[in-house]
Amino acid sequence: MAQNEAILKVTDLSVSYGQIKALKGVSIEVFPKEIVVLIGANGAGKTTLLSTILGLNNPVSGTVEFEGRRIDTVPADKNVRAGLCLVPEGRGVFASMTVIDNLLLGAHHNIHDKDKKLARVYEWFPILKKRKDQVAKTLSGGERQMLSIARALMSKPKLIMVDEPSIGLAPIVVNDIFNIITMLNKEGYTILLSEQNAYKALKCAHRGYVLETGNVSLSGSANHLMSDPGVKSAYLGV
Repeated sequence: MAQNEAILKVTDLSVSYGQIKALKGVSIEVFPKEIVVLIGANGAGKTTLLSTILGLNNPVSGTVEFEGRRIDTVPADKNVRAGLCLVPEGRGVFASMTVIDNLLLGAHHNIHDKDKKLARVYEWFPILKKRKDQVAKTLSGGERQMLSIARALMSKPKLIMVDEPSIGLAPIVVNDIFNIITMLNKEGYTILLSEQNAYKALKCAHRGYVLETGNVSLSGSANHLMSDPGVKSAYLGV
């Protein structure tokens, strides 16, 4: 795919939960090898947008295109096989399974080169190699977040969506997580990131979108958003 063609294009996407309109005509684009961040308060629609892109929600209207193909009516498992993956909010790992079993589950649809992918993941996350036989629920919060990201990498994704990776983590661990996201991007991964910690997210992103009550209220380069008075006041504590 050419660098000047969007790998992900969301156009006028609207999603409702009963009478509640969670997304109201949202449009975003993500280009190859970018980090794009969605910032906004709780309830702004960030998680709904990511889960709808993956195929977990049926939109009321609008379209989602991935690598030029429309996917808003495609089941989530087929989108995962096509190269989309979501690292869910809350460090979603299988708590009663070992680290290694969690990782292998991430490669369930593409198991033939699992050893090569495992070796790569262990290079990036050496603590997971050390903990590979531990049950996931015994890991620290930061280690579970690393495991959740590593499991997604085992699926050989073309686009990694990460939902609120810093939530509930100590500041020093948050730094580690954002360093990992930056490192993966330098390795060539395209990342769509949802994050309440706007400062940390914008520092590592190329571009961003501000979501407010289901609408995109502002978009632009990360530097532009960081210098915007409204973003400073609402999200950066300035």
